[in-house]
Amino acid sequence: MEHLSYKRKITIMIAIIAAMFFSAINQTIVGTALPRIIAKLGGMDYYTWVITIYLLTSTIATVLVGKLSDIYGRKPFILTGIVLFMIGAFMAGTSMDIFQLITYRGIQGVGAGIIMATAFTAVGDLFAPRERGKWSGIMMSVFGFASVIGPALGGYIVDHFEWHWVFWVFLPLGIVAFMMILTMFPKVERKPSESIDYFGSLFLTLTIVPMLLAFSWAGTKYAWGSSQIFGLFACTLVALVIFIWVESRVKSPVLPLSLFKNGIVTISNVIGFIMNAGMMGALMYTPFFVQGVMGISPTYSGYVTMPMSIGMVVTSAISGQLMTKTGKYKRIAIIGIIIMVIGMMIMHYMNTISVTLLSMIVFGFGLGLGMPVFSLTVQNAVSPKDLGVATASSQLFRNLGGTIGIAVMGTIMSTGMTNKLQEILASGRGVDLSKLDPKVAEKLAAFHNPQMLLDQPKLAQIQAALPPELQTVFSRMIDSLREALSYSLANVFLAGAVLLVVALVLTFFLKEIPLRTGSGGPGPKPQEAAETDGEPSPRLSGKPANG
Repeated sequence: MEHLSYKRKITIMIAIIAAMFFSAINQTIVGTALPRIIAKLGGMDYYTWVITIYLLTSTIATVLVGKLSDIYGRKPFILTGIVLFMIGAFMAGTSMDIFQLITYRGIQGVGAGIIMATAFTAVGDLFAPRERGKWSGIMMSVFGFASVIGPALGGYIVDHFEWHWVFWVFLPLGIVAFMMILTMFPKVERKPSESIDYFGSLFLTLTIVPMLLAFSWAGTKYAWGSSQIFGLFACTLVALVIFIWVESRVKSPVLPLSLFKNGIVTISNVIGFIMNAGMMGALMYTPFFVQGVMGISPTYSGYVTMPMSIGMVVTSAISGQLMTKTGKYKRIAIIGIIIMVIGMMIMHYMNTISVTLLSMIVFGFGLGLGMPVFSLTVQNAVSPKDLGVATASSQLFRNLGGTIGIAVMGTIMSTGMTNKLQEILASGRGVDLSKLDPKVAEKLAAFHNPQMLLDQPKLAQIQAALPPELQTVFSRMIDSLREALSYSLANVFLAGAVLLVVALVLTFFLKEIPLRTGSGGPGPKPQEAAETDGEPSPRLSGKPANG
């Protein structure tokens, strides 16, 4: 689609941005509101699944649609994604319990995965890599803007209205986005020689699902060394071996193995995986700190996280312009990740609202600089015919990283809370229910659940209804829970920082090919294209490249 006039491209980009914003705002509006929603529906033990199922289904949809959109074009898939997302959002608002919410969030995830895979790939269809830098920054700014208004709006809704409206309020925007894509997005004819890799798609799915289930259940529902977890990992390994065997033999693989002979693609995807594991795994638990530990309402919790989004909007636009102007990206990525590490370390030590705000600002600046780079490096390193599947591979690794990161961080949080509560109890600062009157102990047993910290109005109401002789005991229990939650979240943020440091180290090994200014093969010159579109050159073999 690079042959289209610039005015036509801008029109198409407006439609794409509308679809992306619809998906992004529905995701960010849920983040701050989710602790309160879980408190209403119950099922604190399944909190991570509301997030995990979304990422799991979007991950599978992303990689399957990548190749299909190379065959059939992007338009039918982005339209399908919008419809599925709207259905999932509407049904999520009707949830009567946590299990219905998880199911409907899974449907939303499928729609979101399709939207994101086709939207980012469509930018690659429309613009040369040099111009994609600017548009990547703009698209990150769309996420940033959604992150600015989403959390505050989500918190305001659950504070002042029924929580169902968190999922319903932007449904009209979905209709607008659908109509814009339907009328503005050009249709591309199917490539007649391409076949669909059904077996590859099946075994890729059978690889991803048990792996994510294993990481999600390990340490919570089952022990890490349990037969159930070992069984899931065994299923993952068997399916992976079959998937690799299938992909090496089919004519048109859903995820060509030749992509991973390209050093830039491989390193970029690994960095994206690790970055998302650290970032998503930690940031998804920030509302727990703000609402659970600091006792701030969801409305003001959204305001606390807003500076991160504003910082991301500013620096993502700057990084996009810099990449378009210079054609370089490596130093931008390194600086961005360093700032992210600093922001995450501040989160590790945060104990006041002012420190929390500082951590959000710093992390947002780093996120805006570093995050847009790695999809761009993948698109720049492959030929146009593999653009969809290469972009999908980038999204796949990011989503896998985020999903696994959230699950592992959830295990770190729950283990840390359990250990800290036992330590507090052993020190005599906690409340040992076994030493209280059985009737009193029975009344207070429900308050030993950290879920109570996430619904401040209910907590205040319950405390006010307790007899005077239990007020002190109740306050000690709540203080113990907050201390344990704070301790466990500090461990979560530290683990996130460590993962980002690993991503930073790997970035030094990323070979930089200046972003090309026209369509065609990877790299600005045929010589460089040959080095990156097949067997890796010696410069991609693991030696650090100069940034």
